[in-house]
Amino acid sequence: MPVGFRYNPEHDTIDISGHGFAQRKKFRDVQRNPHVAFVVDDLASVQPWRPRGVEIRGDAEILPEGGKGVMPGFDEEMFRIRPDRIYSWGLESGVPGAGRDVTR
Repeated sequence: MPVGFRYNPEHDTIDISGHGFAQRKKFRDVQRNPHVAFVVDDLASVQPWRPRGVEIRGDAEILPEGGKGVMPGFDEEMFRIRPDRIYSWGLESGVPGAGRDVTR
C-alpha cells in the first residue's frame, strides 16, 4: 500500500500516514509487531542505470493523531518510526549497488 511520509526533525523520526490508514493491513501489522522496515527507492537515471534508495528499520509507535501533518487530507492516525538502522544505496556515489549502512 502506498503511504505518505516525512522526516520529523523535532523527534528525529519518520512519520507515516495515508488515506484510510487505520483500516489498512499495514496498520494492523504494526499493532501486532512494531518492528518495521520502510523503503524508499528511485531511479536517478535509466541511461546509465542508477538506482538509489534508503531502507529504514526500527520500532514504530502508533499515534491516534498527527497524520494530517504528514500530508493534508490524510487520516489522523499515523506511525512514528524511530530508526535503529539506516541503509542507503546510490545516493553519494551514484554507483549502482554502492551502499552505506548506519546503525544507531
